Amino acid sequence: MPPALDFAAPVFRFAPTPNGALHLGHAFSAVLNQRLAEAMAGRLLLRIEDLDRTRCKPSYEAAILADLAWLGVRFSASPRRQSEHVADYIAAIARLESYSLVYPCFCSRAENAGRAAGRDPDGAPLYSGRCRVMSEAERRQRLARGDKAVLRLDMGRATACASSGIGWSEYGEGATPHHRFADPAAWGDVVLRGRDLPASYHLAVAVDDGLQGVTDVVRGRDLLAATSVHRLLQDLLGLPAPRYRHHRLVLDRGGGKLSKSRGSASLAALRVQGVTADAIRSALGFERDDGPAFPITLS
Repeated sequence: MPPALDFAAPVFRFAPTPNGALHLGHAFSAVLNQRLAEAMAGRLLLRIEDLDRTRCKPSYEAAILADLAWLGVRFSASPRRQSEHVADYIAAIARLESYSLVYPCFCSRAENAGRAAGRDPDGAPLYSGRCRVMSEAERRQRLARGDKAVLRLDMGRATACASSGIGWSEYGEGATPHHRFADPAAWGDVVLRGRDLPASYHLAVAVDDGLQGVTDVVRGRDLLAATSVHRLLQDLLGLPAPRYRHHRLVLDRGGGKLSKSRGSASLAALRVQGVTADAIRSALGFERDDGPAFPITLS
């Protein structure tokens, strides 16, 4: 059973994926988590989201730990590595399967794109539901012959099974919360387990936050819509609901979101250029000095 949340003793977490170097966006989120944990006399945990063993590398994790130490971000316990807790995700999927909320999907990405029933909040093709209506006999036959499948959540059944009026307390970057109603149906039948991954991001983050007793999730606005799925999974799995703070994003000079795929300057590269940790904190708005060492836009 997950621990009951004790909001009088807040627990925050920073959860990077070791598939590349940290950039300024990661720095903003990590330092903000640290500042809030300190202000609320809480704890800050580090979670390494390394389920994708083909893209996640020990060398990236080592670099992440070095960057965070250089920034002065300290944690209350040793990191939780998702790759070491696969049994937790298997148990969560088994529970959802016991409610008849999970089905195997054999469609490739190309097949799904060709039959898409619209777009999800991230702009990806919504799943058409083709395998949802497949007969049990055909499913068993395809699984028996070794056809690879992902596991999807039957969103219609799931939302019907969940508590009514699911939502969360959203603080943004302020001190006063407002209630946001969840809209998980906007995501369609989300993947819970990939062909070669033991759990999707959505499932793993919901399970991890529950088992770690996280009371306060602080992350970028780009994950605001995904919170609807996480709240649904928390409800179905009997996991407690954290408070949420979705913060502004750090943008590049062209107004684009920083990302590893766009080749955004890494913290390590800035360090080599002589930029100090104090200068980064100042430029991100956490401390003042004689002025930022480089331009940063928050939006």
